[in-house]
Amino acid sequence: MAGTSRRDHSRPSGRGASRDRHGRGIRSAVTGPFLPPLNSRADVFEGTVAATAEYLRDLWEDELADVTFEVADLPRSVGATGVDRWLVVAPERRVVLFRLPIERLARARRVDELQRRMLVETSVFRAVAELLGKDPWDLAPDRFRHLP
Repeated sequence: MAGTSRRDHSRPSGRGASRDRHGRGIRSAVTGPFLPPLNSRADVFEGTVAATAEYLRDLWEDELADVTFEVADLPRSVGATGVDRWLVVAPERRVVLFRLPIERLARARRVDELQRRMLVETSVFRAVAELLGKDPWDLAPDRFRHLP
């Protein structure tokens, strides 16, 4: 018959109501059930900041016990010397690291995973050194000594 329709009228016809298109079932994650979820650059950045902060807290337990580390995308304003990579609020014992300036304004010849990690770690070290009033190289002096 020319004018008949095969549409099932027993189900609601709201588009996207259950995301069950054409009877195929609900969509799954892009990576599937057997692969770990994808990590974004923001996730990797936050993980690197957390790992570096934990490393420094282990070395400077008393000085960094009550310090909070935060990650923001951008600073609110541009300073007189350019775009800030971090902000240290000493009275509140707070360090804020700005992800986009750290990632995008670095002058690195090669940009790979190790280089990105080193940029983030360096920024955390420099921000903590500013908070404590120390040189960044003095925060972990044994880490950079070569064994005989």
